[in-house]
Amino acid sequence: MTQTTTAPSIQLTEAALKHVLMLREQQGQDLWLRVGVRQGGCSGMSYMMDFDHPENVGEHDEVFDYADGFKIICDRKSLLYLYGLVLDYSNAMIGGGFQFTNPNANQTCGCGKSFGV
Repeated sequence: MTQTTTAPSIQLTEAALKHVLMLREQQGQDLWLRVGVRQGGCSGMSYMMDFDHPENVGEHDEVFDYADGFKIICDRKSLLYLYGLVLDYSNAMIGGGFQFTNPNANQTCGCGKSFGV
């Protein structure tokens, strides 16, 4: 059974939440944000993010509540690497987009989309 947590282990800045909500609205569906990690990338592991339907939440997923009923899904294995992650968003022309600040990473690559532990 999945557990919904009210104290999120993955934090969103206001800018990131605003941008994610705008992207979700463009999808025209009630979707949640799935965040995780996978093997690969320049530093060994890479971040992954995509929208997912609430009915796809599995027994090995954690669900975190945010503003206005928005939720983030993260599988427990990924959460071991992402606990304490802060997801930010920037509109900067160079280096803009989603930015990951991960307290568990001992190395990150220049692109900011992969890390090593």
